[in-house]
Amino acid sequence: NFDYKRMLKFEHNIGAKDKQYRMYGGIALIVISVFTAKIILLLLGMVLVATAYTGWCPIYSGLSKNTCGTEESKSS
Repeated sequence: NFDYKRMLKFEHNIGAKDKQYRMYGGIALIVISVFTAKIILLLLGMVLVATAYTGWCPIYSGLSKNTCGTEESKSS
């Protein structure tokens, strides 16, 4: 069930580990796009880096998914 109204709220919903994966994956896609001249890889990499930097993913918001508290709850 996708909630469009919740998608417009800018709440942090990306945890530290998820940010790290998005940042590394996005940078890798940007580097690959430079060598292969694929615009779609560049755009996807930019989206991943932007969501990692801001800590907010609109798709996670729409799906009511939040990975912020998962690292703290597993360690305790």
